[in-house]
Amino acid sequence: MKFFVDTADVEAIAELNALGMVDGVTTNPSLIMKSGRDILEVTKEICGIVAGPVSAETVALDADGMIAEGRKLAEIAPNITVKVPLTWDGLKACKVLSGDGHMVNVTLCFSANQALLAAKAGATFISPFVGRLDDINIDGMDLIGDIRTIYDNYDFNTQILAASIRTVNHVTQAALIGADVMTAPPEVIRKLADHPLTDKGLDAFMKDWAKTGQKIL
Repeated sequence: MKFFVDTADVEAIAELNALGMVDGVTTNPSLIMKSGRDILEVTKEICGIVAGPVSAETVALDADGMIAEGRKLAEIAPNITVKVPLTWDGLKACKVLSGDGHMVNVTLCFSANQALLAAKAGATFISPFVGRLDDINIDGMDLIGDIRTIYDNYDFNTQILAASIRTVNHVTQAALIGADVMTAPPEVIRKLADHPLTDKGLDAFMKDWAKTGQKIL
């Protein structure tokens, strides 16, 4: 499974990228606002750090506006993925932008039918929001499974990008179901390395090593 990092924090992206933990980046208007930087400036910097797809989101609500903004964003770098919402206008924009040869990430997906439409419109990625479904007592992973089944049934090339990932368990479950990509905040990716038994074992090793009085260097 590919790891995308969901942030516009260039320092966090650079740190994870150096470890080989970043296959791409997703941003949205909220993350851009949090960064406090100009969208074109920060997105260009991110594209210079990461070789993989970098999702930059349009903010227009009509298809023509999304198309114009998408083409502008795509000029930033070759690895830009234009992000559009899963609305009828968003699907229209997806069809045109993908026809132009641009990668398109259709976001805010909450149903299998929406995912089916996005694939037929030529989406490169579909972003089902797992955590937001959990918030309303619907298991977001069921949606990932439904989309996986549908896409496999018809050999769609659209990649399932599990989004709104909030816990390490979300990552495990998405990987087991077969999501192509997951995108998560930097802190969730870091927590994947944590386990209390690892900490306990390391502590025991260090105590025993201290008793030997030895040094390696």
